[in-house]
Amino acid sequence: MSRLAQCIEDARGCAGLFRLGRDVEAALDMVEVFDATQRVLEGALQETRQQWVQLLTCMLACQESQDWLGLADWMEYELVGLLESAAIP
Repeated sequence: MSRLAQCIEDARGCAGLFRLGRDVEAALDMVEVFDATQRVLEGALQETRQQWVQLLTCMLACQESQDWLGLADWMEYELVGLLESAAIP
């Protein structure tokens, strides 16, 4: 499995943990997902990296307000979408 595919799978898994109310476990996994995403997007277009920063800001705001379902949505849909779009040449 490629790093990108693994990152997408991990983001979906982490979102699932947030949806199940396992926020402590999910928060630990989230750090790893964000690190992996950062590494995957290092070589991406500037526009994609800017979208990543905006997305990260939104996700961290959800975490700060303990909006776990909102955070799960951002991870499962927006983050995965960004990663999938980064895979398109």
